Amino acid sequence: MNYRHAYHAGNHTEVFKHAALTMLIDHLRVKAKPFAVLDTHSGIGYYDLQSMEAQKTQEWEEGVGKVFDRPLATAPAYSALLKALNPTGLSLYPGSPEIISRSLRPGDRLVANELHPDDFDLLDIRYRRSHGVQVQNRDGYDAINALLPPPERRGLVFVDPPFEKTDEVQAMCWALAKGLRKWSTGIFCLWYPYKTSLIGDAIAEFAAQEKFPDTLRAEFLAYPADGTSLAGGGLIICNAPWKFDEKLSELCKELKRAYKKGSWNVSWVTQER
Repeated sequence: MNYRHAYHAGNHTEVFKHAALTMLIDHLRVKAKPFAVLDTHSGIGYYDLQSMEAQKTQEWEEGVGKVFDRPLATAPAYSALLKALNPTGLSLYPGSPEIISRSLRPGDRLVANELHPDDFDLLDIRYRRSHGVQVQNRDGYDAINALLPPPERRGLVFVDPPFEKTDEVQAMCWALAKGLRKWSTGIFCLWYPYKTSLIGDAIAEFAAQEKFPDTLRAEFLAYPADGTSLAGGGLIICNAPWKFDEKLSELCKELKRAYKKGSWNVSWVTQER
């Protein structure tokens, strides 16, 4: 499928993955030591929900529109960021670079990478003068190989591709394997769309075979999976923080209450602790 973020900004899959992203960053912020985040497929940073693309699908209305005035107790940083970006009412949706950049402390660092030339130009304009943010224009998987490990030696790699390529899953798996070889202690978080269980099954099977460390699989479906439409999204998290499965489970429960529908699963693929 083609998952260009501008068309899907703020939908139910975005709420789940970005709420989880803020939870991972909160974990990194607990310690005073600086951290780095590599965002491999950054997009344009944030999205106008009144744009042609967003209005064409209007998916945000059944996503962030359901939680904007109902703050998430399990992901307070996510809800606070939405309000900070939209003080007079919901009109903009933050992509991962906006979420991460607003969470940086002095000494922390974000590398926001985007390959698409038009998206990169806008990303560069928005963040080239932002403190602690570097913008790069390269293939997201090449960035994992080229930029790891970071000097900070602690942090996160966030992989959120548009799934335009037929070999996307294979590319994700091999990039993850290479990234973990170069940075064995880094947190790696991969997102994938859910129409059927095939993508999640394939990545989880690869992670198990390669014995990736402390790997979580988490999926939240806002709709029943019919094999055709976008039912939800999933995350594969390697080096997941201690008890992060419990935190994700609570997030899924809260989202199900907010949407008054949905199903979810959070389980360990590998667990060393």
